[in-house]
Amino acid sequence: MAEYEPWSEERGRAVIAAEAKRPGALLPVLHAVQQTFGFVPDAAVVAAADILNLTRAEVHGVASFYHDFKTAPQGRHVLKLCRAEACQSMGTRALADQVRARLGIDFGETTPDGRVTLEEVYCLGLCACAPSAMLDGELHARLDAESVDALVREAQA
Repeated sequence: MAEYEPWSEERGRAVIAAEAKRPGALLPVLHAVQQTFGFVPDAAVVAAADILNLTRAEVHGVASFYHDFKTAPQGRHVLKLCRAEACQSMGTRALADQVRARLGIDFGETTPDGRVTLEEVYCLGLCACAPSAMLDGELHARLDAESVDALVREAQA
């Protein structure tokens, strides 16, 4: 998993300023902030609004519209479970219950130790191999109770 810098106003403003002159700079700014700090903190929304001469509401609206922008730090590992129809028809609901119970968190949450963030996604493109998941960008297909438990153990390691 990538290592991120801790947020600082000075560094954040420098990251934002480096992208600010690009046409349609808001998305590149948000991507650069998240790539640098691992998420888009509220302070970055304020700084981006100031530097780009936008309102905070405009910046927040874009950051909150796109699900890949995170407003809080993520766990060291991110486990995404597919919840689309093909995976549901092959038992992902039971697997999701198993994972939530094992981690003690719900979708959109991070374990208290900061190791694992659990997310639900709607299609990983593995419909013929359902149910599926992604751990830290690596796809896993044809999951069952045993293999999903192995994924959780790997994420907790």
